[in-house]
Amino acid sequence: MKSLLVTGCAGFIGSNFVPYFLEKYPEYRLINLDLLTYAGDLDNLQEVQNDPRHIFVKGNICNRELIEYLFETYDIQGVIHFAAESHVDNSIKNPGIFMETNVNGTFTLLDVAYKYWMERPFCYKKGYEGCRFHHISTDEVYGTLGETGLFTEETPYAPNSPYSASKASSDMVVRSYHHTYGMNTVITNCSNNYGPKQHDEKLIPTIIRNALMGNPIPIYGDGKNVRDWLYVLDHCKGIDLAYHKGEAGETYNIGGRNERTNLYIANKICEILDELLPIEQNKMFHPESNIQNPTSYKDLITFVQDRPGHDRRYAIDATKIETELGWKADENFETGIVKTIQWYLKKYYND
Repeated sequence: MKSLLVTGCAGFIGSNFVPYFLEKYPEYRLINLDLLTYAGDLDNLQEVQNDPRHIFVKGNICNRELIEYLFETYDIQGVIHFAAESHVDNSIKNPGIFMETNVNGTFTLLDVAYKYWMERPFCYKKGYEGCRFHHISTDEVYGTLGETGLFTEETPYAPNSPYSASKASSDMVVRSYHHTYGMNTVITNCSNNYGPKQHDEKLIPTIIRNALMGNPIPIYGDGKNVRDWLYVLDHCKGIDLAYHKGEAGETYNIGGRNERTNLYIANKICEILDELLPIEQNKMFHPESNIQNPTSYKDLITFVQDRPGHDRRYAIDATKIETELGWKADENFETGIVKTIQWYLKKYYND
């Protein structure tokens, strides 16, 4: 059985990836390293808590001694690196932790892997020739787009927040280990994910949670910022393909081809909630809300001061992974958001 080190998999995307991957690949064992900061929660891994092929380790990716111990103890033969500080607002308030985790943590993982797998640059140790380091990144490294155009793998990096700058830096460190040392690396840059288990601070959970509680639904600026939305399980399938079939040293953009404004997202969620759980049936609805006698959750939408340096538009061209690796998104936004809302309704009302 081959052991892979997966990092940050008590968080949103990783905790969706782990059950999917273990079910699909009985020949793998996953060593899941997560520090369980605010973004990580072991409750996200309930499906695999009794699976002997999932071993959870609480720890920091910056802890070199721990990383070396895990490689030696479990004979790690692949890394899929999800762990990152990822909330843009938090990066504006406290950029230092983003640089430490996203840049130094990625370097530590790469350097331990290089020394464990390779004799010297461009020479893998016998039995480790197929070992790969897969780095999960974001479309935010490309900066912002105008009203037209798409991010491709050739788009120059132009990060605009401390978060995206830290991810761009970590991408460059991964690239350097491929070109300088010949390490088998692959990078995937994804668009905005959504789906079950996402952290409460993110846009879609924030909209759903505030709507159900009868609180104002905060929308930055004029609500016209555009993002390309990717259902999390579609992203997991793309990671799977890139890890197993991607070309060493290559980058693959994974996007849902679902451009939507933030205001559209809020309105769509409210429309679906109006159908699934009308306000008058919602036991959690707060009568002390500032909204007077709302007839729709849309009445709760409130515009707030825009985020500093808020990128206007992201959109990914996923042609490369679609044509070279055969990936395609199974969900469009309108189907994926219904599944997402249904999951949150079950979480809030059936727990």
